[in-house]
Amino acid sequence: MQLGGGNKCGRCQKTVYFAEEVLCDGRSFHKSCFLCIVCRKNLDSTTVAVHSDEIYCKACYGKKCGPKGYGYGQGAGTLSMDRGESLGITQDEPAPHRPTSNPNPSKLAQRFGGSEKCPRCGKAVYAAEKVIGAGSAWHKSGCFTCVSCGKSLESTTLADNDGEIYCKGCYGKHFGPKGFGYGIGAGALSHTQ
Repeated sequence: MQLGGGNKCGRCQKTVYFAEEVLCDGRSFHKSCFLCIVCRKNLDSTTVAVHSDEIYCKACYGKKCGPKGYGYGQGAGTLSMDRGESLGITQDEPAPHRPTSNPNPSKLAQRFGGSEKCPRCGKAVYAAEKVIGAGSAWHKSGCFTCVSCGKSLESTTLADNDGEIYCKGCYGKHFGPKGFGYGIGAGALSHTQ
């Protein structure tokens, strides 16, 4: 509080006495100065919106500082094309779009700058469809299958060799031990590569 009176008004900078004081955002205003900066409507605690030390009614605040585009119209199912020029609101020109080209193939860049690639089809794998197996991310449907028989896999039925995934049965046929007692027939025990 200043000597010789009350606080200074946030709009006109004159002294505000207790009987005419309205408090908003830590500042004092005269009741007659507590107006929207754009449309000059009287404000109260339910209709005020503050942005960059300026006070607005909620409608002007929405037009000037709120989201723009489809779905943010003035009512159900409408899209307002009013850009606020009649209220003295000027529109900022959007910056031109510049796509980034991040050649960084690190896991961090893949996680935060894009998505991992499926080793089977080579397309991007997003979180909703991602399954981890053999150290890579796979599409759950269509790609997370045995390379030999096409059977759908789970983390418990998976076996891998050189980055490819197999069901346990096909893995045993291709990479398991061969010989008597291993389902191949009579003869010596052999292991093939």
